[in-house]
Amino acid sequence: MTATTLVIGPTAAAREHAIAAVLSPGRPTAIILEGLADGNSPLVYDESDPAAWQPQVHRIAPGCLCCAGNLVLRVTLNRLLRRPPAQLFISLADATHVDRLRAMLAEAPYDALLRLEPVLTA
Repeated sequence: MTATTLVIGPTAAAREHAIAAVLSPGRPTAIILEGLADGNSPLVYDESDPAAWQPQVHRIAPGCLCCAGNLVLRVTLNRLLRRPPAQLFISLADATHVDRLRAMLAEAPYDALLRLEPVLTA
């Protein structure tokens, strides 16, 4: 099962820094980021160095992931889970519905694929 952590915080930059602080280099990792990229993101790696460890980073448009963005999140998750990473981080632009999103991820088919970890607050 993929260890899955929802990440909440006031800004995209804060959430990305919180994720970067807990990454385990070498461990297969995927990150779903809601919102636009920050030019100073610690999750941007030098693509010219093929030996550098790099997590899979997927950015999706901002919008509540359990409401308006539900389909986009499900498609992204389904594609990602074809070759499941050891750990997955999902960064939320709005923490209002974090409990609803956790509930959705705890239902089939994700209940057999994901192990929900405590929420990471940036």
